[in-house]
Amino acid sequence: MAAENGEFSFSVKGRNGLPKIQTQKKAEDMENDNQVCHDDSARPVKAQTLDELHSLQKKKSAPTTPITTAQGPFAEEERQKQQLQSIRAEGGEGRSGEGAETPRVTAVSHQQHHFTPTLNISDSALKFTHILYNLSPAGAKTGRSPRDKRVVKDETTADDLWWGKGSPNIEMDEHTFLVNRERAVDYLCSLEKVFVNDQFLNWDPEHRIKVRIVSARAYHSLFMHNIVMHYLMPKRQILSLHSGCNMGKDGDVALFFGLSGTGKTTLSTDHNRYLIGDDEHCWSDNGVSNIEGGCYAKCIDLSREKEPDIWNAIKFGAVVENVVFDEHTREVDYSDKSVTENTRAAYPIEFIPNAKIPCVGPHPKNVIILACDAFGVLPPVSKLSLAQTMYHFISGYTALVAGTEDGIKEPTATFSACFGAAFIMLHPTKYAAMLAEKMQKHGATGWLVNTGWSGGSYGSGSRIKLGYTRKIIDAIHSGALLEANYTKTEVFGLEIPTEIEGVPSEILDPANTWSDKNAHKDTLLKLGGLFKKNFEVFLNYKIGADNKLTEEILAAGPNF
Repeated sequence: MAAENGEFSFSVKGRNGLPKIQTQKKAEDMENDNQVCHDDSARPVKAQTLDELHSLQKKKSAPTTPITTAQGPFAEEERQKQQLQSIRAEGGEGRSGEGAETPRVTAVSHQQHHFTPTLNISDSALKFTHILYNLSPAGAKTGRSPRDKRVVKDETTADDLWWGKGSPNIEMDEHTFLVNRERAVDYLCSLEKVFVNDQFLNWDPEHRIKVRIVSARAYHSLFMHNIVMHYLMPKRQILSLHSGCNMGKDGDVALFFGLSGTGKTTLSTDHNRYLIGDDEHCWSDNGVSNIEGGCYAKCIDLSREKEPDIWNAIKFGAVVENVVFDEHTREVDYSDKSVTENTRAAYPIEFIPNAKIPCVGPHPKNVIILACDAFGVLPPVSKLSLAQTMYHFISGYTALVAGTEDGIKEPTATFSACFGAAFIMLHPTKYAAMLAEKMQKHGATGWLVNTGWSGGSYGSGSRIKLGYTRKIIDAIHSGALLEANYTKTEVFGLEIPTEIEGVPSEILDPANTWSDKNAHKDTLLKLGGLFKKNFEVFLNYKIGADNKLTEEILAAGPNF
């Protein structure tokens, strides 16, 4: 089937006889690739208040067919029953994928802050008795996507990808994938307009790939324009990493690994160093390169004084998510956590004044693993052996604290393999081995930096000051920490420096900061046990001659 206006074509047959989607450009589009298209065809919004806006939405989403028959009005229960039967008859309209629950017909919610698109009756003889919207997701509002990454398991992926217990990859057969893909395309084709971005992934020309992003909403398109997308499948032995990256003026590069709240974006955004990127990098034979074109910063409690670069980057063209703002002045209250603690801002990397464009750099000399330890037992900084770097990289530890998610009353350990479990495809040990190989080849040193609590757990201790953490990072960059004297901790066996300029020496060893030594020991053993339990899921994957590397990694963990 050839498409009108040269947009979509289904003329080429794919595997299993299903049509293959092709995209084509109009001739005038090819001549104007560098121009920006502004669509102002939509009718202006005449609502002056939120109440008026909701009133218009209510009119838009009213039933499109009468609810009476020759026999008289429908009973509400009977009408809903017929609507549900109609949905089932048309192939499960309103379902969210294979295995989804049967949708419940309920009163339509009018809390969406957007207009419902007009649906035109096509020649397929479908009749819409009522329009049903997806219900709000259950559970806490964390600002994160659900764990729903479905991957086709076939002869090409069965042996290479990570499957089974602990894996984020949910098995899906090829037919279901292709059906869902066609349904997504059908949805986009049903819209009066869509937003298209043609962009590149990766600033390194040798490993760059083209990507087309088609979205239904303008703000989604702007977000993707600012950020592009995640790409974690290794290609040509490139190591793709969830990491921040910056470079000193003398060319030394540092990679930062960390989960939400650990400070990855904050610490990689350093006005004394060039920013290569705050996330998503490749480490190839050429050095490091950013996959993305922007930054995605957590902005809870953001202030101009603490983080001026990020503060100033949130301007016209940036996208803010889950934030609360004044409807009249449009000023954002970054301290408001009523929606979620995970408020975010997405902005192009050039909004940071000391961004390095193009976003590439030489091989890193330091690999810094960040952990926000709310238990208060990890030291502010530790020098890691290669095996310890692999162990903590695979573990991907941080801790949730009260207020992060509903129901969290005390520190709760959370682990995300390679600091990006939801996105990785291969087994975490494979990524760790690739990282170790790169570090060994180019002489990089591993560090564990705790940005969490000191002097006690969350609730009794205090958060390590950002100024102290920055002094630690400065000492890593300058090479001063390589020359320091070290002692070893119990349980985790971490090498900790005895002195760092600008940082109180007493906080460098957590045991010194707890007034209750027994409580410190108990908490340390508790956290060590959580690490051990989490790592059990990775023991089924063997790597190295006679599994030697696997055993070395395991031995680098807690020992008690």
